[in-house]
Amino acid sequence: MNRSEKTVAIGDAKGKFDKAISVALVDFQGLTVETVTALRREFRKAGIEYRVLKNTVIRHALKDSAYKTLVGDLSPDRKNAPKAHAAVRGMTGVAWSYTDPAAPAKVIEAFKKTTGPKAEKLKVKTGMVGGSLIGAEALAKMPGLKETQGHIVGMLDAPAAQIYAMLQTPAATIVAILDTWIANQGGTP
Repeated sequence: MNRSEKTVAIGDAKGKFDKAISVALVDFQGLTVETVTALRREFRKAGIEYRVLKNTVIRHALKDSAYKTLVGDLSPDRKNAPKAHAAVRGMTGVAWSYTDPAAPAKVIEAFKKTTGPKAEKLKVKTGMVGGSLIGAEALAKMPGLKETQGHIVGMLDAPAAQIYAMLQTPAATIVAILDTWIANQGGTP
């Protein structure tokens, strides 16, 4: 890869990191080609973009972002410089989610369960959401987009339901009192 190709790759990756609401850095070492192909298919079904990138491309794309703790030193002479985070070492796949923050980790967990021993080496190195690094377990336990939307609707609906109940209570009480009074008078309600 020459310098101009690297610049294009870094710019493309930076754009994807900036646009995504969550990112999972994935270690896929030890998986067969068929297993990785099946994983890519599952990511595509869930609306997640997945690519394998060179760690230096990832580090350069993240150097001016909120995730710069992953980067380390990028100077040519790095003999005694700070090293890059462990998440950007070894084989790294990047899963970008643009709609659901928990989707990459949930797809990986579901894939590992359905695929069995073929995918046991598959793991999330780290997750990135809202400028923070998140562990794989925490990312997988995050509520999904639909769950979060349902929770918000429930929170917005609860006060209105309480007000409605409070407004109905006096009227229901008056009706009950009138029914009791009419029954005591010998009439029919």
